[in-house]
Amino acid sequence: METLKPRFQCQKWILLSADNSWLRSLRQGFRGADDSIDPQGDMNASASLPLPFTPNLPAESNAHSPHGHLHDAARWQETLRRFYGRVRHADRGRWVDYYYVRIIERLKEMIPAGSRVLDVGCGTGHLLASLEPSYGVGIDLNESVISEARNHYPMQRFEALGAEQVGQLDEKFDYIVICQALGEIYDLQALFRALQSVCHSRTRLIVVHYSRVWQPLLRLLEWMKIKSKSPEQNWVPTDEIEHLLRLSGFETIRSSGMTIAPFYFPGLSAFLNRGLGNLPFVNQFGLNNLIVARCVAPQVIQADQPRSVSIIVPARNEAGHVDSILQRMPRLAEKQEVIFVEGGSTDATWWTIQRAAREYTGPFTIKTMQQPGSGKGDAVRTGFAAATGDVLMILDADLSVPPEELTRFYDCLVRGQGEFINGSRMVYMMDKQAMRFLNLLGNKFFGWMFTYLLSQRFRDTLCGTKVLTRGDYERIAANRARFGDFDPFGDFDLLFGAAKANLKIVDVPVHYKARVYGETNISRFRHGWMLLRMCVFAARKLKFV
Repeated sequence: METLKPRFQCQKWILLSADNSWLRSLRQGFRGADDSIDPQGDMNASASLPLPFTPNLPAESNAHSPHGHLHDAARWQETLRRFYGRVRHADRGRWVDYYYVRIIERLKEMIPAGSRVLDVGCGTGHLLASLEPSYGVGIDLNESVISEARNHYPMQRFEALGAEQVGQLDEKFDYIVICQALGEIYDLQALFRALQSVCHSRTRLIVVHYSRVWQPLLRLLEWMKIKSKSPEQNWVPTDEIEHLLRLSGFETIRSSGMTIAPFYFPGLSAFLNRGLGNLPFVNQFGLNNLIVARCVAPQVIQADQPRSVSIIVPARNEAGHVDSILQRMPRLAEKQEVIFVEGGSTDATWWTIQRAAREYTGPFTIKTMQQPGSGKGDAVRTGFAAATGDVLMILDADLSVPPEELTRFYDCLVRGQGEFINGSRMVYMMDKQAMRFLNLLGNKFFGWMFTYLLSQRFRDTLCGTKVLTRGDYERIAANRARFGDFDPFGDFDLLFGAAKANLKIVDVPVHYKARVYGETNISRFRHGWMLLRMCVFAARKLKFV
């Protein structure tokens, strides 16, 4: 596989070129009389075209018959196949396109090497191979480029197959990539519904498509012969794609624009695309839009139901709350354990935990331990390492969040409404003295900041109650080196990791109660400054890339 190194190209005809999978004419230097081909017109005028993807249809089928829709879709595929059959192949080793390299780099940030990847509209297979999958499958209508892909990347599997026939693969993938191909799909709902068959509960669908804002400019470049002529296609805006995903059993996790400057100029391009292009409002003018979605069809979600729960209770100077925690803890699963992690208390917390564990006769398994380091984050990681449950929960020992409300978190997770369940104290009225005024302002600020940085909705980032599955936590832990180990609270470590893993993060409102024992371990100013620094760090790692 060749190494991609962005460089400025003076030839205007490669400007904005791309390996668009099915939009082959945008990058392959196609010229000549065939530039005038219009698949839409060709489809309407060629009722006698062969129908290789339409099984067992009656000969008398037409656009008004029950099978007319299938005939139209098949004819559309056939005209696209003919169009790209006339396109000459560009030399990937000769020309390197800056904005296409940005797409590859962005996808490599999102898709861990060694994943199972399906590339819909794979073209010559370069994108798929660049993602370094453990098992990669590429499908494309164009049989000639499939043959080329097989020759260039024999380690991957390539099939000449229409996107809507993806169910014929009869396999499951961790990631499904559709890069610059949606515009040529005859029926997007049919495609998205077909994709359900290759999804498991943690599959991520990643769509990269042209922004409709750029449609007039791209058409102008085609008219000026600067850009290769492309077939007629649908220009579907992002909100409409998200709507079609909802109708088809998918839920959008996040979406964003990218690459407001598709040219390469040293220094300037990076500033525009990584800096200015990620600011609010400006990011709406990117050449490409990126959508990350997950399948929420019942048959997919229900196939991965948890059976056991581990509840981690970090405790420092909380001796007066230990007995109440065990008395009030709800029964969530048949197998459930409560893990107390004590951390350098100056009162009788450790003694009280040990005594409560000895005397407990209820249905839960009780584990007790002392953390090796300091800070709540270290306590949480220590507890997670000892946990055996399918679901991992964090409950602060100060009882500011009632244990009874863990039921809401568990229900949200097992119903598939979210994958990382985050408590929010900013919805219901709080007890007096539960949160000081400056803390309240700080929480609101960080909620807004995280909504912007992570492109998912947050009301409260510092609520100690959080719930996720063991598998998702292991993915977060495996990627922890990217952010470093400097979060003493553990909240940001988990939130950053969940965003990097493209988990669906959902807020669940909780009732926030005042302490009845002890004092808070949070320093408003010292810890507030630390949290602000972590936001800047996350911006560099997750947003301005």
